[in-house]
Amino acid sequence: MGHTSLEKLIRLQKKTSNIRNICILAHVDHGKTTLADCLVASNGIISTRLAGKMRYLDSREDEQIRGITMKSSAISLHFTSGESEYLINLIDSPGHVDFSSEVSTAVRLCDGAIVVVDAVEGVCPQTQAVLRQAWLENIRPVLVINKIDRLIVELKLSPQEAYTHLQKILEQVNAVTGALFTSKVLEERAVKEAELEGAVPEGEVPELSGGEQVYDWSAGLEETDDSHLYFSPDQGNVVFASAFDSWGFRCAHCVIPLQTHNHTHTITHTHKISSKGKKPLFVQLVLDNIWSLYDAVVTRRDKEKVEKIVASLGLKVMARDLRHSDPKVLLSAICSQWLPLSQAVLSMVCERLPSPSEMSAERVEKLMSVGTRRFDSLPEKTQQLTQAFLDCVSEDSAPVIVFVSKMFAVDSKALPQNKQRYSTHQLPYTTRQDTQYHLHNTQIQFLIKWTMSRRTIQGFLIKWPVSRRTKKGQMLFIKGISFNILLCKCSDDTVPSVPHLACCTLEHLYMLMGRELEELEEVPAGNVLGIGGMEDFILKSATVSTSPACPPFTPLNFEATPIVRVAIEPKHPSEMPKLVHGMRLLNQADPCAEVLIQETGEHVLVTAGEVHLQRCLDDLRERFAKIEISASKPIIPFRETIIRPPKVDMVNEDLGRQQKVAVIHQAKEEQSKYPEGPQVDSGGLVNLTTPNKMATIGVRAVPLPEEATRLLEGSAELIRTMEQFSLFAREGKTLEISQKTLEQIQEFRTRLEGHLQGWKWRNAVERIWAFGPRRCGPNILLNGVEGYQRPSVWQCLEREKEKPEAATLRDFDNSIVSGFQLATLSGPMCEEPLMGVCFSVESWEMKLAPQFTQQDSVEEETASRQAAVSGESESGGSNEAEASSSSAGGQSRWRGDVTDCYGPFSGQLIAAMKEACRHAFQAKPQRLMAAMYTCEIMATAEVLGRVYGVLSKREGRVLNEEMKEGTDMFIIRAVLPVAESFGFADEMRKRTSGLASPQLVFSHWEVISSDPFWVPTTEEEYLHFGEKADSANQALKYMNAVRKRKGLYVEEKIVEHAEKQRTLGKNK
Repeated sequence: MGHTSLEKLIRLQKKTSNIRNICILAHVDHGKTTLADCLVASNGIISTRLAGKMRYLDSREDEQIRGITMKSSAISLHFTSGESEYLINLIDSPGHVDFSSEVSTAVRLCDGAIVVVDAVEGVCPQTQAVLRQAWLENIRPVLVINKIDRLIVELKLSPQEAYTHLQKILEQVNAVTGALFTSKVLEERAVKEAELEGAVPEGEVPELSGGEQVYDWSAGLEETDDSHLYFSPDQGNVVFASAFDSWGFRCAHCVIPLQTHNHTHTITHTHKISSKGKKPLFVQLVLDNIWSLYDAVVTRRDKEKVEKIVASLGLKVMARDLRHSDPKVLLSAICSQWLPLSQAVLSMVCERLPSPSEMSAERVEKLMSVGTRRFDSLPEKTQQLTQAFLDCVSEDSAPVIVFVSKMFAVDSKALPQNKQRYSTHQLPYTTRQDTQYHLHNTQIQFLIKWTMSRRTIQGFLIKWPVSRRTKKGQMLFIKGISFNILLCKCSDDTVPSVPHLACCTLEHLYMLMGRELEELEEVPAGNVLGIGGMEDFILKSATVSTSPACPPFTPLNFEATPIVRVAIEPKHPSEMPKLVHGMRLLNQADPCAEVLIQETGEHVLVTAGEVHLQRCLDDLRERFAKIEISASKPIIPFRETIIRPPKVDMVNEDLGRQQKVAVIHQAKEEQSKYPEGPQVDSGGLVNLTTPNKMATIGVRAVPLPEEATRLLEGSAELIRTMEQFSLFAREGKTLEISQKTLEQIQEFRTRLEGHLQGWKWRNAVERIWAFGPRRCGPNILLNGVEGYQRPSVWQCLEREKEKPEAATLRDFDNSIVSGFQLATLSGPMCEEPLMGVCFSVESWEMKLAPQFTQQDSVEEETASRQAAVSGESESGGSNEAEASSSSAGGQSRWRGDVTDCYGPFSGQLIAAMKEACRHAFQAKPQRLMAAMYTCEIMATAEVLGRVYGVLSKREGRVLNEEMKEGTDMFIIRAVLPVAESFGFADEMRKRTSGLASPQLVFSHWEVISSDPFWVPTTEEEYLHFGEKADSANQALKYMNAVRKRKGLYVEEKIVEHAEKQRTLGKNK
């Protein structure tokens, strides 16, 4: 096919039913970009000889050097099938786990996906991840089994063995899809069964567990039709291919004539021959012929047989290809004509994947239901937009809706209005040093056009049906992720003053053509495009619409968690403004990177992994800041926790009662030195008094069960919803929460009660005061104060109203919570956040000063007291509150906040609560928690020992090892501390000569078993660990490293051996 003109592509944009918005998803090195090259070559954009070698959509220099894709790239292609012409908006996405956020931005823009699987490696971790992402976004996938030539050339399998191997790969992929389908059906079945109960009044949450009824889950699975979900060659949604050799075919409608051994076969289907001893038809008529071709061309180089094959197929092969010394050139020349890969893949895409106008109503409602809001609770105008989505027509009366999926920077010289035209072979992929990157004129965004009935927006978009044409000069509302549609009450021609809402005019619209951009005047509904000039209004993603009633779409679902931090500074301090500007651009251009400014003033960059970090640093130096920068060593995150008292010491000797008593006596002796400080009893209860002696707090720290900690960590969004509901309730407002979210909160509560069992956790869930840090963390504050009642954190379930008579001590309730939040945000070991700790407030006594119990009037105070109290009342809020002389004692009038020589009383209470929590934490055995990666490594048996050596050197722990069936590859699954992961991949490749490459994904937090404060005391410990025992204490090493970085005190000797240096003369 020749080169397609821009005019034809623009014409094809107007026919929504013939548009296909697709992305290519796969594990790293499974052949996505090579496949994309073959599809691009079919449109004459690059030469077919360069397909697979040029990596056209990898336009960055570091992508070409590393050989991996680091960003998602879009291109529009033309395809003709019979009398129909199609526009294929193709997005190539990365496969490396560090760039999985780029996959999320691509999946949101698409209606379908091409999932590529390596025929040798099969289903890998990222294959499962991308299938899950496609499932969550409700897009339909098709399958390409790539690199089948490796079965012939590398594994040397016979056609029958290859047939069995391909069957197993299909089973593996379908098993992943089946697991996702089953989980969805069971979830829907549970909701239906709960509704059929009929005993749950409207507005209440059904009890999901605790009953004796058992549901027949299999009935739900049998009733639901799932045949269209699975991959099967007879359904036409599977292509067998070798992208590097430029061939591929489908079995549903393909016809493959090939003459071998004077017989001509025609393949029209793939039914298996059931006769005993017979080969399957797929082997006889397909695989045998392909194996014969490879045997003639690659293995034996039989010229006579090759000429017969070429003649029988009626192909025209150039003489230079027949004489070429590389047999792969001849093979590609034959296969690209006999079994053209682009024809097989694009015909499958057009037949099996939906157009933008076929979007399901379920997906539309899911996209518009942000957070915990129910779709039916949205305003009526908002719900009416659903029909505009489904219609997906370009009418002037319909609203424009566009989703900005991603921002990316473009050189100003590369814009169509500025750049010089190049021929294809002259297009540079490198970035010149003198290029200027200005976000004002070069920031381009990936947008998703959604089905609405009006013309489309002008700008850089990537996909999705918009129900109207977008044109230059249109006025649009830009809505951030946190925009609340309930606060927006305005007409179409007014711009209200609402947070996270802005208004702008479209300046430039572009068609994305890989390394090039083509300027457009308008874009019809259902297309992917780019919009320029929106960098001042959008940070990372947003929803853009002409209708104020359009809500922001649900946030993107990122698989990778940013975990690697470095502090950035310019080499020349005078260039700090350039660094700040460059980091702002980087924060916009990278969907996963985060830029923070710490309390110390450091500029911190947070990335998903080591490769992602290197790419961000290169972008800062060469594209955004364009200055020399210095990056610190990676800042490793840790967590602090406590554990139950150990029963054995470091040499596994039983800790006797006498030793435990000695530790308690030592703690009491330390307390006697500071009688004004906190008082700690033998049970770990800490009593602390405020500096003005008006309040005393008793706090005890208890370790949470591991299951409860994991549950709290995974339920942060639900806890945040509960906190938001409580905030609305205190302000007299009501927050609408969807029934599904209420059920999730009820299930969360039930599971938490199940994990907190035993006499010491009696009614603990009902007594939860707050979660922390940041009010949604994995730590709990319990209310153990006798007689003190306060609103429950479960108000959204109980729908209870705050009782005025239960307001004792309520004026300082927030002070206690604030102190708890500060204590959990930075622990005493190395100022890292706490995790898995429960603080129970067991006493809270208030002692009133005489000058405040007799009078309430400010006028009878002294002049200085008047100024202090009035100033505090203006900033602090209420002027009066109730207090008790003890936790359950009588009441008297108390001023809302009192300022004395020690400062505001509320501030004293916050500080006292924070210190009480820290001392209660220190009264228990303290431990560090390290961030852990899960590591999956594929390696051959020859290098297995070296893989284990690298893992053990870096404190890794192997979980399991299994051999991949049908190959000589082993899959090793291990966990590795993030602190030990830097340089791990490079060392692994060097030690194994490139035969093993790990994939690291953040998994969980794990307690480091060693005590960082332990020192040897017994004779056995001295013999085992030595006098210092610092070399074996990994926790102490980590803790001291963090304390040094933060400028905290570290107890270590600067001079190890105070001896004079020996001279050379004495040594002689």
